[in-house]
Amino acid sequence: MFESLSDRLSGVLDKLTKQGALSDADVSTALREVRVALLEADVSLPVARDFIKAVQEKATGQNVTKSVTPGQQVVKIVHDEMVHFLAGDDANAGQLKIDNAPAPILMVGLQGSGKTTTTAKLAKRLTERDKKRVLMASLDTNRPAAMEQLAILGTQIGVDTLPIVKGETPVQIAKRAKQQATLGGYDVYMLDTAGRLHIDQELIQQAADVRDVTKPRETLLVVDGLTGQDAVNVATEFDDKIGVSGVVLTRMDGDGRGGAALSMKAVTGKPIKFVGLGEKMDALEEFHPERIAGRILGMGDIVSLVEKAQETIEAEQAEKMMKRFVKGQFNMNDLKGQLEQMQKMGGMEGIMGMMPGMKKMAKQVEDAGFDDSVLKRQVALIQSMTKKERANPAILQASRKKRIARGAGMEVSDLNKLLKMHRQMADMMKKMGKMGKGGMMKQAMKGMLGKGGGLPGGMPADMDPKQLEAAAKKLGGKMPGGLPGLGGGGLQLPPGLSGFGKKK
Repeated sequence: MFESLSDRLSGVLDKLTKQGALSDADVSTALREVRVALLEADVSLPVARDFIKAVQEKATGQNVTKSVTPGQQVVKIVHDEMVHFLAGDDANAGQLKIDNAPAPILMVGLQGSGKTTTTAKLAKRLTERDKKRVLMASLDTNRPAAMEQLAILGTQIGVDTLPIVKGETPVQIAKRAKQQATLGGYDVYMLDTAGRLHIDQELIQQAADVRDVTKPRETLLVVDGLTGQDAVNVATEFDDKIGVSGVVLTRMDGDGRGGAALSMKAVTGKPIKFVGLGEKMDALEEFHPERIAGRILGMGDIVSLVEKAQETIEAEQAEKMMKRFVKGQFNMNDLKGQLEQMQKMGGMEGIMGMMPGMKKMAKQVEDAGFDDSVLKRQVALIQSMTKKERANPAILQASRKKRIARGAGMEVSDLNKLLKMHRQMADMMKKMGKMGKGGMMKQAMKGMLGKGGGLPGGMPADMDPKQLEAAAKKLGGKMPGGLPGLGGGGLQLPPGLSGFGKKK
């Protein structure tokens, strides 16, 4: 979503950091370019103007121009200001108020913004992460099969939905949901209201009636991130008429320009609580302003990367792998596990986008022909092998190689590259298993799974995200040593890999 804005801003701020001394004129010129970049990213004019003004006040004058690293000082000011514009002054804006059970959450928004899907995603998140008992109810009596859609999603994610009774009004359904949630001992009940193509009197009235009956703890407005500035107008309108406590921006994985996200809090005063990043039921993320600002400015987002790794790595499996690696055992099944791990964490691009200083390298890696389709092709090659061959790649002679390559629809040369990469990684694992008393690998794994030992790179496990972020910035472009699932030694592409999967 923020790609083009990120590229522009990184370019402008790079120029600043390369200069030794900065005059006020240099800062003004750079900020003019920043303003153009913001406007091109569809940030509303008043917000862009206020943003530049706030940065200019802090970035000109003695304290910056006379500081040791004036360029970096300006980058820091831009970063802090961006966090302020995205978050406002409330540090806990992203948390949902669901204290006294059953807590009602009202979902409102226009038609087609992804309300029903977001309701299900949020219900899944509350059930799995917060261990809440959730009941979902559809109040959409207009759209054909809207209620059935929520019921099907509920079955998919294992969350209860209110039984459908035809011919009831939205207010009657809301009352029944409240009653059922109270009697059934639910912690939260979510009300998915009807949408319209545009804001009209009937829509507002309906939502307001439901609000009066249920007195929701949270009223979340679901807005399509691709609608740009109009999303901000919709939020303002809904807030005036119904009262909104937070915003969920959907389709943030699309190619919209991200301006709505940057303007939303500044114009409406309402925090963005969650962002939808795709169709899958787990594609909903909390909106962390400081992390988003870091990503936009190319500073990476190590905290999210570590969280993602912790989510996708199963502790038991990692323990088993660790024991094998320490003994120097690393076969094709292990390599397949690591490649699939990378795919789960968002592929090469996803991982590199979160690493400090790696955003620029991502382009070079792509030019070298190493994109996410390469991971799929490597997994396909491993799947073409027999169990025996996977467990012991050393037995692969010419005839077996031909059969495997044919099975995956690829060339023997591709298989040879994969085998070379496996050998290099196996050697690396062996070395890491031996290094030091506890072995580097052991420490990294322990840290990753939160078993003392600290996070990779020697960061203590009880660090709060703020400290983690500070540590990430200090790292510059270096990745903490040893995220399991990334070949143990940080993300180093083995030398044999660069030519793998070049587009023919």
